[in-house]
Amino acid sequence: MAIEIERKFLVHGDAWRDAPAVYYSQGYLSRAKERTVRVRIAGEAAFLTIKGISTGATRAEFEYPIPVWDARELLAMCEQPLIEKYRRKIPYEGFIWEVDEFLGENTGLVIAEIELTAEDAVFNKPVWVGVEVTSDTRYYNSSLAAHPFSRW
Repeated sequence: MAIEIERKFLVHGDAWRDAPAVYYSQGYLSRAKERTVRVRIAGEAAFLTIKGISTGATRAEFEYPIPVWDARELLAMCEQPLIEKYRRKIPYEGFIWEVDEFLGENTGLVIAEIELTAEDAVFNKPVWVGVEVTSDTRYYNSSLAAHPFSRW
């Protein structure tokens, strides 16, 4: 089984902005607690992703590349609003931090994620990484699609 171990943090300051950004558009065909089914266009690539229930920072994740034209059709079938964001991948002390700067109804929210090999893995945080929000479901992309940051 494919497993994702991911921790999320709020971001402050602007030091992360120097990294190149890729535009992402994603939507959800299912946001059920037991599973989410996501369609994503990331730059010139597209993916279909199925994620299971989170237990701590861990959950099952299956991701498959799909044709971009199929992804566009599927995004039209997704729940609205879509998640729009710029993602920057920033290497730091042996890890890759993914910083998502949200757009649209989630403008103003910036989250950094780090994928780990174990929940208790030791890592150092860049100075722009703030409070951890891994266990706060409001910050899941699937939750932001239903309850955008601008409405909190």
